[in-house]
Amino acid sequence: MLDARYKWLIVGLLWVVALLNYLDRQIIFSVFPLLEKDLHVSSTQLGLLGTAFLWIYGLLSPFGGYFADRYSRRRVIFLSLAVWSIVTWLTGFARDYWQLVAARALMGISEAFYLPAALALINDYHSDETRSRATGLHQSGLYMGIVLGGVGGGWMGELYGWRMAFYILGAVGVFYSLLLLVQLHDNPKQAAHSGSIPFSAAMRDLASCTPFVLLVCANSLISVGYWCVYTWLPTFLYERFHASLTVSGFTSTFYIQAASFAGILTGGTLADRWVRTESRGRLFTQAIGISLAAPFLFLIGSTSSWWILIAALLCFGLGRGFFDCNVMPVVCQMVSPRLRASAYGLLNCTSCIVGGLMAYIGGVMRDSIGLSGALQFSALTMLAAAAILVTVKPHASIAQR
Repeated sequence: MLDARYKWLIVGLLWVVALLNYLDRQIIFSVFPLLEKDLHVSSTQLGLLGTAFLWIYGLLSPFGGYFADRYSRRRVIFLSLAVWSIVTWLTGFARDYWQLVAARALMGISEAFYLPAALALINDYHSDETRSRATGLHQSGLYMGIVLGGVGGGWMGELYGWRMAFYILGAVGVFYSLLLLVQLHDNPKQAAHSGSIPFSAAMRDLASCTPFVLLVCANSLISVGYWCVYTWLPTFLYERFHASLTVSGFTSTFYIQAASFAGILTGGTLADRWVRTESRGRLFTQAIGISLAAPFLFLIGSTSSWWILIAALLCFGLGRGFFDCNVMPVVCQMVSPRLRASAYGLLNCTSCIVGGLMAYIGGVMRDSIGLSGALQFSALTMLAAAAILVTVKPHASIAQR
């Protein structure tokens, strides 16, 4: 009974870390106007702050996953949270632009080690009966961090200045890392870590796994849609609907994240039940979610009705939740336990690289076919990803492990 309770306590403990993970990385975007005025930086320089984080974070994610497979996942999580929280706190002391860039780069390095380790640890404790729901609940912490980073960051910045937000969040993260050190434990039954396998050998093993390679391709195509929305949807709403910056920022995050939370609960429950009778149940759940999200993303880029837009945002978020809660559980069906964190790290890497490219290409499309066309193009790439997902078959020898 204790083990049954603890596996959900793990999810709860890491939910808070997931919230801090996205809150600490997102809050800087909500105080851009304050940074611009205080540090006298240009729009291009502000954009580089996001790029510096994203590309370093993505490129180091496979290494983060490898460390979580080779060493204690608990220690990797603790050190990741402690270091990025200290960096968050130090960000508040930045006196010029390049100190900010250095802080964002250090945050990218430290945060790259969290998600692969956390998701691997959750799946160490949870079996096929509960993996999607557990992963989905953890994912909801990321969603909450996105919303609070956008809304709470702006509110705190207006009241107390941009520095205070970083001071407070950094201190909270350091305190919580000490709590984790006491409460978090590796699963003693999970002995199949990668041991002394070299990093290059681990990457070769993953590259030779055809189902995983197909999942990487599908995930990359889906990232095109996600990052087009993350980067350009607020601007699209500002231009198409003449909404204020505040309304555009709220609308582009709240409805999608709220519906995504409903999606992870529904999709997680469906996948956990479906996989009992069909080994591809999780993959089919993901394909259903993306097949739902893609047409509504196309509609977002097409409609001129505010109410149709809200409905489309909700449906897009719902479908997205179906996909997100099953990413790591699907990985568990494709690769051996000793490479699960490494596999997720590689997925994270390709997602960030493709996402960074789409953020740039979206700007190019804005000047040629408009943001409406960029969103519609992204919707088509997501449909292609759904077509790939239904063709993937997990390894029978791994699917139940």
